[in-house]
Amino acid sequence: MYTFSRYVAMFFLSLFGRLKEYDKKNIPVKDGFVLACTHTGWVDILWLGISVYPIPVHYMAKKELFENRLLRWLMRQLHAFPVDRENPGPSAIKMPMRLIKEGKVVGIFPSGTRTSEDVPLKRGAVTIASYAKAPIVPAAYVGPNNFKELFQREKPRIIYGEPLYLNDKLSKKDALDLLAVELDQSLKKLQEQLEKNK
Repeated sequence: MYTFSRYVAMFFLSLFGRLKEYDKKNIPVKDGFVLACTHTGWVDILWLGISVYPIPVHYMAKKELFENRLLRWLMRQLHAFPVDRENPGPSAIKMPMRLIKEGKVVGIFPSGTRTSEDVPLKRGAVTIASYAKAPIVPAAYVGPNNFKELFQREKPRIIYGEPLYLNDKLSKKDALDLLAVELDQSLKKLQEQLEKNK
C-alpha cells in the first residue's frame, strides 16, 4: 500500500512540476533517524515521502486524523501514527523511539503546525533523537503548498542538511538545548538556500 500510494502521489504531483532534490547524500542509508522538515502545507508531506523512497517515512500525525475510520485506515497503511499534540503522553516518545531502534525513519515537522512564519521549534524531534540515540536529518521544502499553488506550477524543491548528533560531552540538558539550537539554525539555513536557488 505504501509503495502504491507513493507512485500514485508522484504521478499526480509530477503533473504540476518535477521535484528538484539537493544533497540527498546526507540521508543515512542503514540506521534509523529522525527526519525533521519545514512544514507549510500538505504537499510537502507527500514530496518528502516520495523523495526519500525506498526508505519509508513513519510520520507523527495529530490524533484528529485518526478519528475517521476510513482516514484512520489510510494513515496506518501509510505508516503514520497518532500523537496527542495538546497532551502528549509516554507513547509520543516510546513509539518513535521503538521505530528508530528498529532502523526505521520517523518524520517530524518541528514547528508543529503548517506555517511559513518563523515559529519556535517544538522539542519533540530533539527529545526523540536523544532517547533513541539517533541523528536528526534536517530538511527544507519550498514549493506549492495546496491545490491552488499546484496550478501555479511553482517547482518543488527539497534540500537535506548534514545529520545532527547529540553532544555526549555536555550534560543532558545542555546537549538538548544545543541540539535544538543547531536544528533551528540548520532548518533556517536550508530554507534560505532553497529560496536563493529559485
